[in-house]
Amino acid sequence: MLGGADIRALADAFGVKPTKQRGQNFVIDGNTVRRIVRAAEVTGEDAVVEVGPGLGSLTLALLETARHVTAVEIDPVLARHLPDTVAARMPGKADAFDLVFSDAMLVTELPGPAPTALVANLPYNVAVPVLLHMLATFPSIERTLVMVQSEVADRLAAKPGNKVYGVPSVKANWYADVKRAGAIGRNVFWPAPNVDSGLVSLIRREPPRTTASREEVFAVVDAAFAQRRKTLRAALAGWAGSAAAAEQALTAAGIDHKLRGEMLTVEQFAAIAEHKPE
Repeated sequence: MLGGADIRALADAFGVKPTKQRGQNFVIDGNTVRRIVRAAEVTGEDAVVEVGPGLGSLTLALLETARHVTAVEIDPVLARHLPDTVAARMPGKADAFDLVFSDAMLVTELPGPAPTALVANLPYNVAVPVLLHMLATFPSIERTLVMVQSEVADRLAAKPGNKVYGVPSVKANWYADVKRAGAIGRNVFWPAPNVDSGLVSLIRREPPRTTASREEVFAVVDAAFAQRRKTLRAALAGWAGSAAAAEQALTAAGIDHKLRGEMLTVEQFAAIAEHKPE
Protein backbone atom coordinates (compact mmCIF):
# COMPACT_ATOMS: atom_id res chain seq x y z
CA MET A 1 0.00 0.00 0.00
CA LEU A 2 1.02 3.61 -0.50
CA GLY A 3 2.10 5.46 2.64
CA GLY A 4 2.58 9.18 3.13
CA ALA A 5 6.16 9.15 1.84
CA ASP A 6 5.12 7.15 -1.22
CA ILE A 7 2.26 9.52 -2.04
CA ARG A 8 4.44 12.61 -1.72
CA ALA A 9 7.19 11.00 -3.80
CA LEU A 10 4.75 10.09 -6.58
CA ALA A 11 3.20 13.56 -6.51
CA ASP A 12 6.63 15.14 -6.74
CA ALA A 13 7.70 12.84 -9.57
CA PHE A 14 4.53 13.57 -11.56
CA GLY A 15 4.52 17.29 -10.80
CA VAL A 16 1.16 16.95 -9.04
CA LYS A 17 -0.02 19.64 -6.67
CA PRO A 18 -3.37 18.81 -5.05
CA THR A 19 -6.03 21.35 -6.00
CA LYS A 20 -9.08 22.47 -4.03
CA GLN A 21 -10.91 22.92 -7.33
CA ARG A 22 -10.98 19.16 -7.84
CA GLY A 23 -11.22 18.32 -4.17
CA GLN A 24 -7.96 16.40 -4.23
CA ASN A 25 -7.07 14.98 -0.83
CA PHE A 26 -5.05 11.79 -1.22
CA VAL A 27 -5.32 8.97 1.33
CA ILE A 28 -1.90 8.22 2.83
CA ASP A 29 -2.82 5.43 5.25
CA GLY A 30 -2.86 1.80 4.18
CA ASN A 31 -5.04 0.72 7.09
CA THR A 32 -7.72 3.21 6.02
CA VAL A 33 -7.98 1.98 2.43
CA ARG A 34 -8.09 -1.65 3.57
CA ARG A 35 -10.82 -0.69 6.05
CA ILE A 36 -12.80 0.84 3.19
CA VAL A 37 -12.46 -2.33 1.10
CA ARG A 38 -13.66 -4.43 4.05
CA ALA A 39 -16.59 -2.09 4.73
CA ALA A 40 -17.54 -2.33 1.05
CA GLU A 41 -17.57 -6.14 1.38
CA VAL A 42 -15.56 -6.49 -1.81
CA THR A 43 -14.91 -10.10 -2.82
CA GLY A 44 -12.93 -11.86 -5.50
CA GLU A 45 -16.10 -11.98 -7.61
CA ASP A 46 -16.54 -8.22 -7.76
CA ALA A 47 -15.88 -5.85 -10.62
CA VAL A 48 -15.38 -2.51 -8.91
CA VAL A 49 -15.64 0.98 -10.37
CA GLU A 50 -13.68 3.66 -8.54
CA VAL A 51 -14.20 7.38 -9.15
CA GLY A 52 -11.34 9.77 -8.51
CA PRO A 53 -8.52 7.28 -7.85
CA GLY A 54 -5.90 10.01 -7.52
CA LEU A 55 -2.45 8.52 -7.01
CA GLY A 56 -3.80 5.02 -6.46
CA SER A 57 -4.01 4.35 -2.70
CA LEU A 58 -7.51 2.89 -2.74
CA THR A 59 -7.01 1.41 -6.22
CA LEU A 60 -4.23 -0.87 -5.00
CA ALA A 61 -6.26 -1.95 -1.97
CA LEU A 62 -9.21 -2.80 -4.22
CA LEU A 63 -7.01 -4.77 -6.60
CA GLU A 64 -5.79 -6.90 -3.69
CA THR A 65 -9.29 -8.35 -3.39
CA ALA A 66 -11.49 -7.59 -6.42
CA ARG A 67 -11.64 -9.51 -9.67
CA HIS A 68 -11.42 -6.30 -11.69
CA VAL A 69 -11.13 -2.56 -11.03
CA THR A 70 -12.01 0.25 -13.41
CA ALA A 71 -10.97 3.72 -12.29
CA VAL A 72 -12.47 6.94 -13.65
CA GLU A 73 -10.14 9.93 -13.41
CA ILE A 74 -10.64 13.48 -14.71
CA ASP A 75 -7.12 14.77 -14.03
CA PRO A 76 -4.97 14.13 -17.13
CA VAL A 77 -1.69 13.81 -15.22
CA LEU A 78 -3.09 11.39 -12.67
CA ALA A 79 -4.87 9.41 -15.39
CA ARG A 80 -1.68 9.08 -17.39
CA HIS A 81 0.43 7.77 -14.52
CA LEU A 82 -1.96 5.52 -12.59
CA PRO A 83 -1.64 2.48 -14.89
CA ASP A 84 2.15 2.66 -14.45
CA THR A 85 1.76 2.78 -10.67
CA VAL A 86 -0.47 -0.29 -10.76
CA ALA A 87 1.94 -2.14 -13.04
CA ALA A 88 4.90 -1.28 -10.80
CA ARG A 89 3.25 -1.99 -7.43
CA MET A 90 0.96 -4.87 -8.37
CA PRO A 91 2.20 -6.36 -11.67
CA GLY A 92 0.14 -9.53 -11.22
CA LYS A 93 -3.06 -7.49 -11.31
CA ALA A 94 -2.24 -5.08 -14.13
CA ASP A 95 -4.48 -7.00 -16.54
CA ALA A 96 -7.36 -6.68 -14.06
CA PHE A 97 -7.23 -2.88 -14.17
CA ASP A 98 -8.72 -0.35 -16.59
CA LEU A 99 -8.44 3.43 -16.56
CA VAL A 100 -11.10 5.72 -17.99
CA PHE A 101 -9.94 9.31 -18.53
CA SER A 102 -13.17 11.26 -18.18
CA ASP A 103 -15.42 13.36 -16.02
CA ALA A 104 -17.44 10.77 -14.10
CA MET A 105 -20.61 12.77 -14.78
CA LEU A 106 -20.14 12.08 -18.51
CA VAL A 107 -19.43 8.35 -18.25
CA THR A 108 -22.15 6.17 -19.74
CA GLU A 109 -20.21 2.94 -20.31
CA LEU A 110 -17.17 1.23 -18.85
CA PRO A 111 -14.61 -1.26 -20.19
CA GLY A 112 -14.37 -4.72 -18.70
CA PRO A 113 -17.07 -6.60 -16.84
CA ALA A 114 -20.22 -4.81 -15.66
CA PRO A 115 -19.49 -3.20 -12.28
CA THR A 116 -20.97 -4.89 -9.24
CA ALA A 117 -19.63 -2.38 -6.72
CA LEU A 118 -18.79 1.32 -6.56
CA VAL A 119 -16.07 2.24 -4.07
CA ALA A 120 -14.66 5.75 -4.05
CA ASN A 121 -13.19 8.65 -2.15
CA LEU A 122 -15.41 11.26 -3.76
CA PRO A 123 -14.39 14.92 -4.08
CA TYR A 124 -16.50 16.92 -1.67
CA ASN A 125 -17.80 19.41 -4.22
CA VAL A 126 -19.31 16.83 -6.61
CA ALA A 127 -19.98 13.84 -4.36
CA VAL A 128 -23.77 13.74 -4.54
CA PRO A 129 -24.26 14.31 -8.30
CA VAL A 130 -21.51 11.81 -9.13
CA LEU A 131 -22.99 9.19 -6.81
CA LEU A 132 -26.51 9.60 -8.20
CA HIS A 133 -25.24 9.57 -11.80
CA MET A 134 -23.33 6.33 -11.30
CA LEU A 135 -26.27 4.60 -9.60
CA ALA A 136 -28.63 5.69 -12.39
CA THR A 137 -26.24 4.78 -15.22
CA PHE A 138 -25.01 1.40 -13.97
CA PRO A 139 -27.87 -0.66 -12.51
CA SER A 140 -25.48 -3.62 -12.15
CA ILE A 141 -23.89 -1.84 -9.15
CA GLU A 142 -25.23 -3.79 -6.17
CA ARG A 143 -23.14 -2.25 -3.38
CA THR A 144 -21.64 1.18 -2.93
CA LEU A 145 -19.25 2.47 -0.30
CA VAL A 146 -18.21 6.10 -0.66
CA MET A 147 -16.06 8.33 1.49
CA VAL A 148 -17.46 11.87 1.53
CA GLN A 149 -17.46 14.94 3.72
CA SER A 150 -19.05 14.04 7.06
CA GLU A 151 -21.85 16.56 6.55
CA VAL A 152 -22.66 15.02 3.16
CA ALA A 153 -22.62 11.54 4.69
CA ASP A 154 -25.18 12.71 7.25
CA ARG A 155 -27.43 14.10 4.52
CA LEU A 156 -27.27 10.98 2.39
CA ALA A 157 -28.10 8.68 5.30
CA ALA A 158 -30.73 10.92 6.96
CA LYS A 159 -34.25 9.62 7.51
CA PRO A 160 -37.55 11.53 7.24
CA GLY A 161 -37.97 14.00 10.08
CA ASN A 162 -34.24 14.60 10.47
CA LYS A 163 -33.22 18.24 10.08
CA VAL A 164 -30.64 17.38 7.40
CA TYR A 165 -33.01 15.12 5.45
CA GLY A 166 -33.36 16.54 1.96
CA VAL A 167 -32.92 16.01 -1.77
CA PRO A 168 -29.77 13.82 -1.51
CA SER A 169 -31.43 11.64 1.14
CA VAL A 170 -34.56 10.99 -0.92
CA LYS A 171 -32.83 10.47 -4.25
CA ALA A 172 -30.23 8.10 -2.82
CA ASN A 173 -33.04 6.17 -1.14
CA TRP A 174 -34.72 5.71 -4.52
CA TYR A 175 -31.88 3.39 -5.48
CA ALA A 176 -30.72 1.85 -2.25
CA ASP A 177 -30.88 1.33 1.49
CA VAL A 178 -28.50 3.96 2.83
CA LYS A 179 -26.61 4.13 6.13
CA ARG A 180 -23.52 5.65 7.70
CA ALA A 181 -20.69 3.12 7.78
CA GLY A 182 -18.06 4.90 9.86
CA ALA A 183 -16.03 8.07 10.33
CA ILE A 184 -12.65 8.99 8.88
CA GLY A 185 -10.29 11.50 10.52
CA ARG A 186 -8.41 14.24 8.73
CA ASN A 187 -4.90 12.93 9.39
CA VAL A 188 -5.16 10.08 6.88
CA PHE A 189 -5.17 12.56 3.98
CA TRP A 190 -2.56 14.66 2.23
CA PRO A 191 -3.15 17.51 2.28
CA ALA A 192 -5.35 17.27 5.38
CA PRO A 193 -8.81 18.68 4.64
CA ASN A 194 -10.54 21.21 6.88
CA VAL A 195 -13.44 18.82 7.48
CA ASP A 196 -13.95 15.29 8.74
CA SER A 197 -15.05 12.52 6.40
CA GLY A 198 -17.61 9.76 6.67
CA LEU A 199 -18.30 6.45 4.98
CA VAL A 200 -21.71 5.80 3.46
CA SER A 201 -22.97 2.37 2.47
CA LEU A 202 -25.67 1.95 -0.16
CA ILE A 203 -27.16 -1.48 -0.85
CA ARG A 204 -29.14 -1.55 -4.09
CA ARG A 205 -32.80 -2.49 -3.92
CA GLU A 206 -35.77 -2.16 -6.22
CA PRO A 207 -37.10 1.41 -6.51
CA PRO A 208 -40.57 2.15 -5.16
CA ARG A 209 -43.42 0.59 -7.11
CA THR A 210 -45.01 3.46 -8.97
CA THR A 211 -46.49 4.36 -12.32
CA ALA A 212 -44.46 7.59 -12.26
CA SER A 213 -41.01 7.71 -13.81
CA ARG A 214 -37.89 8.44 -11.78
CA GLU A 215 -37.66 11.85 -13.42
CA GLU A 216 -41.26 12.64 -12.46
CA VAL A 217 -40.67 11.62 -8.86
CA PHE A 218 -37.42 13.59 -8.63
CA ALA A 219 -39.23 16.67 -9.99
CA VAL A 220 -41.57 16.51 -6.99
CA VAL A 221 -38.62 16.07 -4.62
CA ASP A 222 -36.81 19.07 -6.09
CA ALA A 223 -39.94 21.23 -5.82
CA ALA A 224 -40.68 20.18 -2.25
CA PHE A 225 -37.21 21.06 -0.98
CA ALA A 226 -36.66 24.20 -3.07
CA GLN A 227 -38.80 25.92 -0.43
CA ARG A 228 -38.38 23.45 2.39
CA ARG A 229 -39.83 25.73 5.10
CA LYS A 230 -43.15 25.92 3.29
CA THR A 231 -45.95 23.40 3.54
CA LEU A 232 -46.25 20.95 0.67
CA ARG A 233 -49.36 22.77 -0.54
CA ALA A 234 -47.33 25.95 -1.04
CA ALA A 235 -44.02 24.36 -2.08
CA LEU A 236 -45.64 22.24 -4.80
CA ALA A 237 -47.82 25.03 -6.20
CA GLY A 238 -45.44 25.70 -9.08
CA TRP A 239 -45.09 21.99 -9.85
CA ALA A 240 -48.87 21.42 -9.84
CA GLY A 241 -49.91 24.71 -11.45
CA SER A 242 -51.48 26.21 -8.35
CA ALA A 243 -51.67 25.70 -4.60
CA ALA A 244 -55.19 24.31 -4.98
CA ALA A 245 -54.00 21.80 -7.58
CA ALA A 246 -51.13 20.81 -5.32
CA GLU A 247 -53.56 20.21 -2.46
CA GLN A 248 -55.70 18.09 -4.75
CA ALA A 249 -52.72 15.94 -5.76
CA LEU A 250 -51.62 15.54 -2.14
CA THR A 251 -55.11 14.53 -1.02
CA ALA A 252 -55.30 11.97 -3.82
CA ALA A 253 -51.94 10.58 -2.67
CA GLY A 254 -53.19 10.34 0.91
CA ILE A 255 -50.79 12.97 2.24
CA ASP A 256 -51.58 15.89 4.56
CA HIS A 257 -51.01 19.07 2.56
CA LYS A 258 -49.85 20.87 5.71
CA LEU A 259 -46.76 18.67 6.04
CA ARG A 260 -43.33 19.71 4.81
CA GLY A 261 -41.19 17.72 2.42
CA GLU A 262 -38.75 16.73 5.15
CA MET A 263 -41.40 14.41 6.65
CA LEU A 264 -42.02 12.31 3.51
CA THR A 265 -40.52 9.01 2.40
CA VAL A 266 -39.45 8.36 -1.17
CA GLU A 267 -42.55 6.17 -1.56
CA GLN A 268 -44.76 9.11 -0.61
CA PHE A 269 -43.03 11.38 -3.12
CA ALA A 270 -43.69 8.71 -5.76
CA ALA A 271 -47.37 8.66 -4.79
CA ILE A 272 -47.59 12.43 -5.24
CA ALA A 273 -45.94 12.20 -8.67
CA GLU A 274 -48.61 9.72 -9.76
CA HIS A 275 -51.31 12.32 -9.11
CA LYS A 276 -49.86 15.35 -10.89
CA PRO A 277 -52.75 17.36 -12.36
CA GLU A 278 -53.15 17.20 -16.12
